[in-house]
Amino acid sequence: MSKNKILLLVIIALALSLRFFQLGTNPPSLTWDEVAWGYNAYSLGIDGKDEFGRFLPHDYLESFGDFKPPMYAYLTVLPVLLWGLTEFAVRFPSAFFGSLSVIFTYFLVKQLFKDSKNKESYALLSAFLLAISPWHIMLSRAAFEANVASFFIIAGGFFFLKGVQERMLWILVAAIFFVASLYTFNSARIAAPLIALLLGVSSYKIFLKKKKMTLLALFVGFFLTLPILGFLLSPQASLRFKEVNIFTDSKVVEMANQQIANNDNALWSKVVHNRRVGYARSYIKHYLDHFNFDFLFIKGDGNVKFSTQDVGSMYLWELPFFIAGLLYLVRKKEGKWWIVPLWILVAIIPAGTARETPHALRIENALPMFQILTAYGIVSLYGLGKSLLKNHSKLFMLFPTLTSILCIFFLTYFLHGYYFHYPREFSGEWQYGYKEALAYINAEKNNYDEVRMTTELGRPHEYYLFYSKTDPEVFRNNSSVERDPFGFVNVDRVENVIFGSDEINKKSDTKKILVVEIPRKIPDQHIKLREFYLKNGEVALVAYTFEE
Repeated sequence: MSKNKILLLVIIALALSLRFFQLGTNPPSLTWDEVAWGYNAYSLGIDGKDEFGRFLPHDYLESFGDFKPPMYAYLTVLPVLLWGLTEFAVRFPSAFFGSLSVIFTYFLVKQLFKDSKNKESYALLSAFLLAISPWHIMLSRAAFEANVASFFIIAGGFFFLKGVQERMLWILVAAIFFVASLYTFNSARIAAPLIALLLGVSSYKIFLKKKKMTLLALFVGFFLTLPILGFLLSPQASLRFKEVNIFTDSKVVEMANQQIANNDNALWSKVVHNRRVGYARSYIKHYLDHFNFDFLFIKGDGNVKFSTQDVGSMYLWELPFFIAGLLYLVRKKEGKWWIVPLWILVAIIPAGTARETPHALRIENALPMFQILTAYGIVSLYGLGKSLLKNHSKLFMLFPTLTSILCIFFLTYFLHGYYFHYPREFSGEWQYGYKEALAYINAEKNNYDEVRMTTELGRPHEYYLFYSKTDPEVFRNNSSVERDPFGFVNVDRVENVIFGSDEINKKSDTKKILVVEIPRKIPDQHIKLREFYLKNGEVALVAYTFEE
């Protein structure tokens, strides 16, 4: 085997180990979205219906009323059949496709710089940097559908470039991958078409020459998108967007009206302080938040599910190479160089509409372009140093030696924090305690007339279904499901287990009741049965019954 193939295999092995090692135990627990993916996959595997009884849903999964694209659930059916309703099975698709993203990054970069003498170095380094990326590792180790969508977009980009550079038939494969991302993650429904359009514009001369294949690829893409077009135009599709986007923020309108009033309703003030101007400024701010220094290189995303909070989305040692990569890329103009920075800019467009920014999950579509820029900077600076210090080989060797030491140090620091500190510090953010509490409930529920469970930690009914492996038909026929005017779903009861009742801590004179509640809400008169702890030793939940 050639040296490059051996290096690629080492990188793949590294990517797999960083994504699969202790996958079932770290992150320390499943989020409610993860258990929803798992239980829906379990349900689909039993009777082909989702948890609420829709047969082979192709447009959405209702879940908690956020109407998720269904792809991740279908990808989880086989792992659940193989390993049961376990943390490992639910996270397997994300870790698997995250590892595949590393492989396809290698091939994508080779197509981007097809005629460059350094293409192999660019490709291997880009794949390596994605393999060790704290950003990508975090998103690959939980059931984040964005991570799978990111793979589909990377693969789509690779096959697109392969099609225009080698054989147009590959364009059809690219269309399939891009459309697959639309069935996987909401942000991809905007980012993927924009990235495909960017790639198309970059190769428009070829498409003008190959009209038949171009039209066939467009037809395939449109045909595969048809099943969800109706849903994309429905009120349900916009529900999640309305919940999180900046354009429903009334503060912008209130501020605009106040500023206009301050200027006595002057015409010029109505133009300058128009709410549309306010929303445009807000969008630009939220868009640019994703280039925040702390977010990229110091702390990462403020949401602990996407970051350990002490390492950036990228490693700090990558900063000079990232900047150098951008500068050298513009200067040298190798291959389809413009695609790399434009891909980043285009991929962030949908995330700029969100109130919560920067957001590592919503801009994962921009990967692996950050790593490609960094790899380009490393190779370019290495080449510069080699030419300047060609007569001082020992001095020149300081560059790769120091870079390697920094890389190993930062990777070790991240992994140490992730495996030894992160679970203890943030287990509460991952709803830790539910699994043990529900194991207790499942063991004891037949001894009580009624079981009540708090909703303070968020959506316990889905955890109950997941950990009790409730038969989907039993759930559909023996539960109380409510949908509020906004479309969100609440499950108040499954069999004799009640979730989030206003009278959760109220004693009954006729029923024997088991309650699972957070410590601060337990009434004075109670008999404590069991405590359930977070990883840091704090009590997360308490099981109790009422005194006679």
